[in-house]
Amino acid sequence: MAKVLVVDTNATERGMVSDILVAEGHAVFQAASADLALQQVEEHQPDVVLTDLKMPEKEGLALVEKMAARPEPSEVIVLTASGSIQTAVQAMRRGAYDYLNKPVEKDELLLVVERAAEKRALRQESRLLKQELARKSATGLVAESEAMRKILELVAKVAASDATVLILGESGTGKEVVARMIHQQSSREKKLMQAINCAAFPETLLESELFGYEKGAFTGAQGKKIGIIEAASGSTFFLDEVADMPLGTQAKLLRVLQEREIRRLGGIASIPVDIRLIAATNKNLEEAMNAGAFRQDLFYRLSVIPIKIPPLRERREDIPALLRHFITQSGRPKILEPKALDLLTEYDWPGNVRELQSMIERMAVLSGGDRIRVEDLPLDLTARKKRGAAQSWELPEKGIDLEKWESTLLTQALEKSSGVMAAAARLLGISSRTFQYRAKKIGLKSR
Repeated sequence: MAKVLVVDTNATERGMVSDILVAEGHAVFQAASADLALQQVEEHQPDVVLTDLKMPEKEGLALVEKMAARPEPSEVIVLTASGSIQTAVQAMRRGAYDYLNKPVEKDELLLVVERAAEKRALRQESRLLKQELARKSATGLVAESEAMRKILELVAKVAASDATVLILGESGTGKEVVARMIHQQSSREKKLMQAINCAAFPETLLESELFGYEKGAFTGAQGKKIGIIEAASGSTFFLDEVADMPLGTQAKLLRVLQEREIRRLGGIASIPVDIRLIAATNKNLEEAMNAGAFRQDLFYRLSVIPIKIPPLRERREDIPALLRHFITQSGRPKILEPKALDLLTEYDWPGNVRELQSMIERMAVLSGGDRIRVEDLPLDLTARKKRGAAQSWELPEKGIDLEKWESTLLTQALEKSSGVMAAAARLLGISSRTFQYRAKKIGLKSR
């Protein structure tokens, strides 16, 4: 049965419609004004809203527009007097599902409400399916390297249990991707995984997002709100950047893990929750514990099964396959030329997979033709590669003959530049004047 909100300033008519719906088994809420209706929508998330078009505070059409603009809108059915059909048609143009003439006829009311509820259910199902398909096609978890193959094997084992998992790794390595893989292979995969990033919220707001709140819990709490942990009951809860969680909130999370229940802010009732927790961080939690910024007891609760994802620079075997994956995903098929592939494979990728994906998406759009060449790559990437090559050289234990090395470098630079001193100087990153001075000192001639 559906959740239905009935909005009408006339208490008698509102009660009559509500009684019909309740008798049919629907969960019914009532509101006598547009303001109260919006509060009820926020609190109960009804499937269907039945609203009179004439209200003193806000016109019914304005309410219809507000409802249609919500991220997950309810289906709106407008109630109108027989002489206001034109207004009802306007309401449908602004997003209403249908209209009914007053006084409503029981069978017609039940039929229209049933169809509206079915439409919303189908729309929600379609939205969730699209989200899951998008996530599954965009994972980017490529396992060519031995390290990533071991992680995939571990994911398969972990998914079969409800054990708490702690995923460790630098930003952009794919921690949320691994969490979603665990969820999708688990017995909880039929329900949408809930996720939150602790670093994205200040302490007070983070607690209300995690645990929800009761009406009047604080200034502005005009109705109750279900927290994300409660919403995740029966599914998987992904807690990203857990190291950024304040100590006070850590204590409350520890209680959830121990007692398997939550208490909304401002509430006194304990609400049972059935969640599978997966936490992640890019920070060193042991250092955070030593600094007094992270609870030791919570750390042990979270790290039942730790999964460490190596950075991309430590699994370069995955880079070519990741490049092909993201090029295909971009929808603009391109051939990656060998020199460009070599450069991309040798690059250290400080932003890891996320940086690689963003770069490929950019190149797929900006590179001309059907190929990605070295010239198409970002200048800062090729510059870093050159700097990295220079910085990777180490002085031998026995030392070197500096004058001999200088002579060799100057000679090779001149040869590569066909004897043009200005071009040779550019190859070595020095001025023409400096090159002339050093060449003269060792007896090199140019043209």
